Amino acid sequence: MTSMTMRERILAVVQGRPHDRVPFVMYDGILPVQLVQQHLGRERIGLLRWSNIHRVEHPHCHFETENYYVGKTRWQRNTLHTPSGAIYEERAFETVYDSSSIRKHYIQEPEDYEVFWAYLADCVILEDYARYERDQADLGDDGIPLVAVERTPYQQLWVQWVGLDMLGYHFADYPEHVYHTIDLLRQRARRIFEIARRSPAPFVDFPDNITAPAIGPQRFQEFCVPLYNELADLLAERQVPVFVHMDGDLKPLWRLIGESKVGGLDSLAPAPDNDTSVAQAAAMWPDKRLFVNFPSSVHLRPTDQVRAEAKNILAAAGHTGRLQVQISENVPFTVWRTSMPAIAETIEAFGAP
Repeated sequence: MTSMTMRERILAVVQGRPHDRVPFVMYDGILPVQLVQQHLGRERIGLLRWSNIHRVEHPHCHFETENYYVGKTRWQRNTLHTPSGAIYEERAFETVYDSSSIRKHYIQEPEDYEVFWAYLADCVILEDYARYERDQADLGDDGIPLVAVERTPYQQLWVQWVGLDMLGYHFADYPEHVYHTIDLLRQRARRIFEIARRSPAPFVDFPDNITAPAIGPQRFQEFCVPLYNELADLLAERQVPVFVHMDGDLKPLWRLIGESKVGGLDSLAPAPDNDTSVAQAAAMWPDKRLFVNFPSSVHLRPTDQVRAEAKNILAAAGHTGRLQVQISENVPFTVWRTSMPAIAETIEAFGAP
């Protein structure tokens, strides 16, 4: 087989076609792209760039951002102003990757939901295929835009708007507020699904960050799987698979994932970092593509152990034609210069699926 570009390899995995070797890919923005390409060689590392085929306009609402410092740590307050009032979140940033964690979510009290509803009512969902086309033109043969819809409602609430602990209390104390919000977010999701159905994207991703301890089988089945299946049905006419970013512990959800119409798992975080091995995933879900994040903890090990783990992943799923090895979670910055070449060399030695 003639040599393929990384874009061609990624598409071949997604579309179930033969390819010359397992793609090795990183999220654009995880590490400095030019530095990584210079160190590894541009042809050895592909790119996935988060992209959209829709945009949201809210003519009567706006966000305001204030940056400040607590000691040497940068913080940020983001305030959402609506005709019904304002709510805000607070974030703290770490210095190496400049990534942030939410320290206070927007919604704390029942009246905060009403402010959020005013924002949702104001939002207009519009097509934006030009964003996807710009991203693809910029990436060229190096990679693929990772087109995302929004998180499913439960995941969106606990990750972005309410927080996991507070959401649990709200289900108990204000269930009507929570369920009404979920219904509004479902309606919003379906408007985005229709845009995705008509889009040029070869696959579509839910950036759900699924981990079983945060949702459990009952809520996963109630709030996530129906929307995964709904979008999968809409995209089936174009044979476009639905991927879900599942980067946590998954064992309690194994059966439900298998029964779903999800076509691929993005950023599957395998053992030893989480509870699902690549071998288990490949055996349980023979109809699903596996975009496997190379375990972050293994980057810290000696080079021979990094190679051994790469060989284990390839032996488990490399011959299926459904495997992509990727860097989609933060890598300890001091070790990528040795660990990533070791992974790339192991994949090249493995050869064609």
